Amino acid sequence: MGRTDVRLRVLPPPWRLLTIGVVYLVVTFFAHLPDHLILFPTRAPINAGGAVRKIIPFENGQLEVWIAQSRRAQQQGSADLYILRFYGNADRAEHWPAARAEVWNERAVEIWGMNYPGFGGSTGPARLSKLGPAALAAFDELKHHAVDRPIIPFGISIGATAALHVAAQRPVSGLILQNPPPLREMILRRFGWWNLWLLAGPVALQIPKDLDSIANAKAIHAPALFLLAEKDKVVPPRYQKLVVNAYAGEKRIIKLLGAHHNDPIEGTALADFNRGIDWLLAEKSLPPAL
Repeated sequence: MGRTDVRLRVLPPPWRLLTIGVVYLVVTFFAHLPDHLILFPTRAPINAGGAVRKIIPFENGQLEVWIAQSRRAQQQGSADLYILRFYGNADRAEHWPAARAEVWNERAVEIWGMNYPGFGGSTGPARLSKLGPAALAAFDELKHHAVDRPIIPFGISIGATAALHVAAQRPVSGLILQNPPPLREMILRRFGWWNLWLLAGPVALQIPKDLDSIANAKAIHAPALFLLAEKDKVVPPRYQKLVVNAYAGEKRIIKLLGAHHNDPIEGTALADFNRGIDWLLAEKSLPPAL
């Protein structure tokens, strides 16, 4: 009768399990995972068109802001309205102020576009924890310049988290939010299942409280204009609606029919957008659009 060879599976020794656990904790909690997974900074020079560069002191470094005026603001020598724009997680302010000023040509508007820390000429590492404080620093500088004229933060994608934080902490005349993401909810609900929340859970816990779009939306009472892309696959509509539904102030929604995450506002949506701006400014006694 032959001899049966029985091999038992040997469990890893306790020290190996402990090592794996320590590595997991270090990587998930101390390696700035959310920053690396969400922010994609670049520093290469970009032609800013006709925009003017401004430097704002921030912590031990600086924030880079690009400023452009609409045609009507240039003609009358001053702006009636200021737009403070915050961009996406891989975007730069140099791309937009001059181009977007043309959209406002019938209004006397000055646009300030901020580069996040670590982006463009803004110093410091790219950290989610810096977005909120940097946004407040840019607003405070603009407020000093604008005096009593209205300021409307305009946030696109992750920029909406910065705009919401500003509006929750400072008096604003209104708010424009395009495809706003609730970061924690998206990370947990959209990405948690495939890693059993072992990665998504720690990453969600490390999202700074000042970028909690749901909590900030509940605290704001200024009027808001929401621009929601119908076919957004980056921030799907069901997540955008979490922010819209939480918003405590009066709001209007413009659906960008057939639009994807980065599509421009055009056609009938652009006409709706201009009517929405009229609504935001209705109580500010500003000169009407030409």
